[in-house]
Amino acid sequence: MNDPFKITEPTCISFSGGRTSAYMLWRVLQSNGGLPAEAIVCFANTGKEDEATLKFVQDCSEQWGVPISWLEYRADGYVVVDFATASRKGEPFDALTTKKSYLPNPVARFCTQELKVKPIKKFSNIEDDGTMVGVRADEPNRIVKMRKRGMLIPLADAKVTQRTVQAFWKAQPFDLGLEFRNGVTADGNCDLCFLKGPYQVISLVLNSPNRAVWWADQEKKIGATFRSDRPSYASMLQYSKEQINLFDPNEEAISCFCGD
Repeated sequence: MNDPFKITEPTCISFSGGRTSAYMLWRVLQSNGGLPAEAIVCFANTGKEDEATLKFVQDCSEQWGVPISWLEYRADGYVVVDFATASRKGEPFDALTTKKSYLPNPVARFCTQELKVKPIKKFSNIEDDGTMVGVRADEPNRIVKMRKRGMLIPLADAKVTQRTVQAFWKAQPFDLGLEFRNGVTADGNCDLCFLKGPYQVISLVLNSPNRAVWWADQEKKIGATFRSDRPSYASMLQYSKEQINLFDPNEEAISCFCGD
């Protein structure tokens, strides 16, 4: 059986900053005796990732001795940054909504394409069929989407599940400093991403109300909301102060390229 983590041609390893994609990177390093000359690892920062995510990306680079290229969207393209210079106040995302003059939503999810996919493609000069993403065997919907795009999904090919990933990180000397609970890392990716489940979002707002300020400011700036089927972020911020339970805790999130 061929090793799905073995790299023999130009490959871009898309590192989301989560435990799953980090595990994928580790498997690549194990299968190739380090990072092959044909491969590049890219992390695209939206400016809305939790600080723990940024630290985790840096820790993986330092602990495993692997170079990771940090990229950020700019209105005229992208820039290369690092842990010290990476945006932490949503600047790339804000630049995108300012340029577009409208907000992404569940139907038009251009934020992922513009903030992550395009900067990585431009920097690496590698198309989808040479891009490796962290999709597990227990993510059937994402598997279908990524296979349609022709992307490399070695974790799915190797039958890796969430249980495998979590067991790996429990045995490591370092980890992502974000809680894994009920099958998800709620604080992962953009902190209050509109694709996250509604109960998940309001729980995050209740835990840290200041998170909602940036999102509410974006809606005020554009004069619209990220979703028409939910209260605005400003409303959620107000509800959090009143401790009102808005959503069904069983409603699921919408899958996205961003991954874990």
